[in-house]
Amino acid sequence: MTLSPQTAHSSALGMSRLCPGCARTTAHTLRFKKNGSDILQCSACGLGRAETTNFDPKTYYTADYFSGGHADGYSDYVGAETVLRREFAGTVDFIRSFRAGGKLLEIGCAFGFFLQEAQKYFEVAGIELADDAVAHCLRKELHVRQGVADRASLEQLGCVDVIVLLDVIEHLPEPQETLDLCSRHLNPGGVIVISTGDFASMVARLSGSKWRLMTPPQHLWYFTPESMRRMSARIGLSVEHLDHPWKSVPVSLILFQLRRMFGIGGAPVTAGSSIALPVNLFDAMRIVLRKPLQ
Repeated sequence: MTLSPQTAHSSALGMSRLCPGCARTTAHTLRFKKNGSDILQCSACGLGRAETTNFDPKTYYTADYFSGGHADGYSDYVGAETVLRREFAGTVDFIRSFRAGGKLLEIGCAFGFFLQEAQKYFEVAGIELADDAVAHCLRKELHVRQGVADRASLEQLGCVDVIVLLDVIEHLPEPQETLDLCSRHLNPGGVIVISTGDFASMVARLSGSKWRLMTPPQHLWYFTPESMRRMSARIGLSVEHLDHPWKSVPVSLILFQLRRMFGIGGAPVTAGSSIALPVNLFDAMRIVLRKPLQ
């Protein structure tokens, strides 16, 4: 349900929240309601948030999430390994233009497909919540810990040169705290590479509640370039690069997402998992944050 500007404005009178992007309390506008969640947006930096209750990530991100069991998850993640690894190989090449080697940590590494490509050039480690995905990584002899990126897990892994969060930061309950922890465990001159939706993009603004990435409570945050700049600057990181790249996407995932957007149910889509299409709606951004040498 999309609210008219007048309704949204009247509903938001006196509404304020602590904004992670601005690091202060700002006025927020109620944009619309989706999946039982209020979607609010900071009037200063544009950061969107889903106000939701009773959401437990541990029970949500299970094997079903990666195999079509959730309409807002993946259709056939393991079946799309060939396509995903080819896409991740390109991401590794991109990262190496900023940091050629060293220690790399991926937060939310899923089944380890990115790590398998990255280990050709880096000493890799990962953190993943879903136990099935972790078990798969361990069978591939990848150094992956089950859990979340909290103080204890990052301290055990030590400092690294590259931290990667691919389509992960929007899922985190406290993204600013996680980003701050990452910065503390990043070696001087190191980089944090993030991919996430762009809530300020033309597609997001025109689509409103129908935006393909508007999937609360799975996605809790909806970032803009300005909100990323503000949030990173206050912990001493600079935005070295920001773009909206093309991606090779499995056909099965495209069909799965289209079916969700049009409210069509049915069994998980597996046809086309090994076939890729180049896609760019310019509504997903890639950000490289750099930690100063001193």
